[in-house]
Amino acid sequence: MPSVSDPVVLITGSARRVGAATARALHAAGARLVLHFRTARDEAAALAASLNALRPGSAVALQADLLDLDALPGLATRAAAAFGRLDALVNNASSFYPTPIGTVTSAQWDDIVGTNLRAPLFLAQAAAPSLRAARGSVVNITDIHADRPLRGHPVYTLAKAGLAGLTRALAVDLAPEVRVNGVAPGPVLWPEDEGVFDCAERARVLGQTPLGREGGPEDVARAVRFLILDADYVTGEIIAVDGGRRLHL
Repeated sequence: MPSVSDPVVLITGSARRVGAATARALHAAGARLVLHFRTARDEAAALAASLNALRPGSAVALQADLLDLDALPGLATRAAAAFGRLDALVNNASSFYPTPIGTVTSAQWDDIVGTNLRAPLFLAQAAAPSLRAARGSVVNITDIHADRPLRGHPVYTLAKAGLAGLTRALAVDLAPEVRVNGVAPGPVLWPEDEGVFDCAERARVLGQTPLGREGGPEDVARAVRFLILDADYVTGEIIAVDGGRRLHL
């Protein structure tokens, strides 16, 4: 059975892909989990059920729209109330799609910047009292393209660049009680829209990646687990999990 001392982690966008892998990795290390979702209710419920089957009472799923600023304090409050504490926040949820110059709309701006930058700021702000009380941490999932722009994705690039800057700023502002770090994935999971990276583009990217292969969600999850559970003297850092891809961008 879970112990009241087991760390409690809120993961946004945790129903699928990297978020779900991160949930499984942290759960295997003994954490209790608050699994945030927006629309993937069935997948989040199934993940929570599978984790609770392994360790009863160790996971709950909470719904919230991260683009609704008024909902974020409530999400932080519900997350802390689920197990009576909150030790870590993983800002994983992300919107990603092309926004070529000449076609950018205000709706795209609101969605991409809102999910990738605004929500992490305001959710961290709302969770800060609980995180300070627990002497906890925040991990933001950034992107290697925060430093090297991805062609055709100016809004996503600037949003992730902002998130990288926010990571360092929060590391200063929330110290000494709360550590804040980031993980910057490279070619780990291709976008679900295959038109963004077709087969030829994927081959080109992997050809320029020193390790010569695609990573997996578990690679990102292990880095997040390290930063939350094993990096007590690390803050303000962003770990690239990209097989060396950034070296050729």
